[in-house]
Amino acid sequence: MERFTISLDEQLAQQFDALIKRQGYQNRSEAVRDMLRQRLESERIEKAQAPHCIASLSYVYNHHERDLAARLMLLQHDHHDLSLSTMHVHLDHDNCLETVILRGSTTQVRRFADSVIAERGVRHGQLNLVPVDMDMQHHHHGEHVHSHPKT
Repeated sequence: MERFTISLDEQLAQQFDALIKRQGYQNRSEAVRDMLRQRLESERIEKAQAPHCIASLSYVYNHHERDLAARLMLLQHDHHDLSLSTMHVHLDHDNCLETVILRGSTTQVRRFADSVIAERGVRHGQLNLVPVDMDMQHHHHGEHVHSHPKT
């Protein structure tokens, strides 16, 4: 573990301490590490330096919207190679929340997420991407993909 020192003016240090307390960090180091990871990953994504990702796509939709549930299911089937798992929750009589866990090419994951969020009747769509290195592992029980976060 490498150590470094930073200097903050008193007001910024107090604001930072209040922030990390609200978010439940045990110490400044953990908070700084998470902020650095988040900024580095954001930069990788912005610069298209993250060819592969693991992601969660969450959205709310009205299941009474004409054929929307069928359209969403068709989109997921058409992209079965990206979709690892889907969780579906009934929020009330009209609205459902779905979260889809995705893995694959960052470009394809974004394109899929954009197509879901753009469907008429889908609201509150949010994609959370984590850049990963992917490698195929060969074990006695078969092949599978390992996804390692970049930071």
